[in-house]
Formats: sequence, structure tokens, C-alpha cells
Amino acid sequence: MNRAAAVEFDGTGKIYYLPRLGRPQPLEAVKDVSFGIRRGEILGLLGLNGAGKTTLMKLMAGLLSPTSGSVRVLGSDPRDPESRRRTGFLPELPYFYPRYRPAEALAYYASLSGMDRAAAAPAVSSVMEKVGLAPHAGKRISEFSKGMMQRLGLAQALVHGPDLVILDEPASGLDPIAIHDMRVLITGLREEGRTVVLSSHSISELEKVADRVVMLSRGSVVSCVESGAWRGTEGGLEKLFMEAVR
Repeated sequence: MNRAAAVEFDGTGKIYYLPRLGRPQPLEAVKDVSFGIRRGEILGLLGLNGAGKTTLMKLMAGLLSPTSGSVRVLGSDPRDPESRRRTGFLPELPYFYPRYRPAEALAYYASLSGMDRAAAAPAVSSVMEKVGLAPHAGKRISEFSKGMMQRLGLAQALVHGPDLVILDEPASGLDPIAIHDMRVLITGLREEGRTVVLSSHSISELEKVADRVVMLSRGSVVSCVESGAWRGTEGGLEKLFMEAVR
């Protein structure tokens, strides 16, 4: 593996088998994908619904196994326990036990990531402050709005101090001020030396934070562009994306 790469896809494919008329039908969600993600960069995944973004993220997080090819994360198989301890993942629709308070939920996820109680307590306090949940520490999760749930989802992805942070639609459900705060937080992760991978349907948000964007269509990579390409182009990233997928 390239030591400068946090993630490498090499001929990666993923097929789901869907039950249909009593016989499983193959759905090729990702097709022969090959690209690397540099350590310490923010990489955006951009594509229409069904393009394969979430599948790639779950492959990186070790939640799925490739049908073909390989995936390497921080030098290891993403399903390896050590690799998982160094990875944080925010799914598009995070869910938490509603009777917990946020610190209780975060302490649980910290323990799943291998942190002991002594290390988890200050980490939970710090990450709640970081994502803006400290004022809501006394509430139960059942009282949380959609935006607060999203903040808690981000906190669980960060509480154990991962080297790779994978964010699926992190701004979903957030108001404009919270979106700004999220943007500041994501760029701050890069300044800390972490690698961030995020998908978003908001092209303007990716323009603001990403160093590179990988564009997907029907499970394949159709373009990979550096930030300088859209910052120096009339029409920006939106124009480049429309040209790539049409």
C-alpha cells in the first residue's frame, strides 16, 4: 500500500443480491473502482442517488466486504479490529437508544472503540463541547431534534479520536448556523492531520471544504478533480459534475 494513502480501492466491486420473484437478482452497486485517498485530505464523494457513495463508505468502514478487488484502510483490511478503532463513521440516518442521555450514548460508543472509562470520560466531555451538544447534556435523546441527532452522530464518529473520519451527508437536517459550524469542524479535522471522507448532495458545501472530489455514476468513478479545477472554472464544481455524469 502507498504509505501516503489513507485508503486505497483496487478494482473494487460490490454486488448485492435482491430477492425478486423467488430468485435472487444481482445488483452491481460498485464496479471496478480504483483510487486512493491521501492522508490528511478532505475528499468528497459526489453522485446521484444510487451512484454507489454509501456503498463505498461502508466498504471503508468495514461494514461490507467487497465482492471483487480489495480495500485497504490505514494499511489494513478495514474489517480488522485495529483498523475499525482508527475509523469513525457517521451514517446518513444515525439512530441512538432514545432513553439515553448524550453522554451515556457516547460513553457506550467509546467503549466499543476500545477506550477505557478513564480515557472515555474526558473524551466524551470534549467532543460534546466540540459539536455543540454540551448545553443539551441533561436531555434524553428522545427529546432531540433532527439537527441535534446529527450532531450526536458526528460526536460518536469522533469520540475515540479516529485517524479516518467517514461522514455520510453530515449536514442533513442542520440549520444554516449549524451547517457553518459543521464546515468549521470538518476543516479543523484536516488541520489536526485527520483524513475526512464525506458525501453530500450539496455541491456548494463540497466546494467550500473538499480538497478533491470523486464523482460517481452508476457505481463507477467518472471523474476525480482537485479543488483548483473548480475554483478556476466558470460554473465551478456544478458544471464539472454535470459534464461528467451526462
